[in-house]
Amino acid sequence: MVMDNNDKAAQYRDVHRDILAVIKGEPSPIARFATAACLLAQAFAPRFYWTGFYLVDPQKEDELVVGPYQGTLGCLRIPFTRGVCGAAARKGVTQLVRDVHAISDHIACDSATNSEIVVPVFDRDKKLIAVLDIDSTQKDAFDAQDQSALEAICADLLTVN
Repeated sequence: MVMDNNDKAAQYRDVHRDILAVIKGEPSPIARFATAACLLAQAFAPRFYWTGFYLVDPQKEDELVVGPYQGTLGCLRIPFTRGVCGAAARKGVTQLVRDVHAISDHIACDSATNSEIVVPVFDRDKKLIAVLDIDSTQKDAFDAQDQSALEAICADLLTVN
């Protein structure tokens, strides 16, 4: 299903507003992440096949551990040295992958995934806390508009009250 860019922008504005309304005053990062994963997955299904967060493990700060998500079984742990999620965590920048099969170190948590976007999530002190990982069964499912909107949502997740 191809979505008109104006419709997609409006949908992102609506879901961003909804996420902020629900997380307002919520101190728990896990609750904030669960809310965002749920609302994003619902808003963009079926294009968003897997939507969730990998958290920086406080015991192993060079490894991600699965957090709140919507979708099929996710990888439990991802080192910063591997895969698209690891690259986003290691580099601190969004990874937009139009075809995961073209990435040599892609970690196939689910073989149905064909494209992926991973956005780093920072706290108020600019410390990496998590990454938002969104997979699609469609190739080339994500673009610069998705990247910009998801980065804006992630920038607010741990910085607004």
